[in-house]
Amino acid sequence: MSKVNAVHHVAISTANMKSQLEFFSDVLGLELVGLFWMHGVPDAWHAFMKLGDASFSFVFLPGNAQQETAIGHTHAGNGSGTSAPGTMQHIALNVDTMDDLLFMRDRIRSRGVPVFGPLDHGLCHSIYFAGPENLALELATTDQAKYPLDSEQSWIDPEVASLAGLSNEDIQKLCRPEPFEQPSEPIAQPAYSKDVPHLSYPEDIYQAMLSIPDEHMNTRPSDRVPPALTPKSNA
Repeated sequence: MSKVNAVHHVAISTANMKSQLEFFSDVLGLELVGLFWMHGVPDAWHAFMKLGDASFSFVFLPGNAQQETAIGHTHAGNGSGTSAPGTMQHIALNVDTMDDLLFMRDRIRSRGVPVFGPLDHGLCHSIYFAGPENLALELATTDQAKYPLDSEQSWIDPEVASLAGLSNEDIQKLCRPEPFEQPSEPIAQPAYSKDVPHLSYPEDIYQAMLSIPDEHMNTRPSDRVPPALTPKSNA
């Protein structure tokens, strides 16, 4: 059984931290809970906004403002638009009830932001709107008693599975992944292989990182203390 059970945080690049924080605070009512230097990344800082038990995060790096936005490539622009593989297509945030969804629709519109919906998708009702820097946003509420997303595979379409190249056997494996039994000794870092995904670093730096023992891969002790509780600046 996987121990991954929730979103910890979603991180979005920004060139204008102030506009993003103001939008998500004023329009959506999210609370800012953190704004500090990004540990180990020169001249970068990030923010965390409370999202239930998770966080919604924005990351500012000086080079972000120089990156060109191209709708249909870097940004989908809406919930049905294209974007490059590996990029964010849209973000859906949860509310608990239909009344909450309608409350949020009215709140967002009260700030002058157009909202479409709610649309009934069966598994959820959703509203759609835009955020700063061409974010495509959704708020959704799920009626678990009606047509829940569950392990009974009622929301798995055989036609779509076939288009994805998935056999029925593949689907069964995906729905019931093999359990993992952790060994008594930690598993060593795998040797570099082009057959698996890798983070994008200069090759010489990345190869050196792969050789660093886990116990030596760490942040500075001062990074682990909330900024308000230490007089030392990370700037």
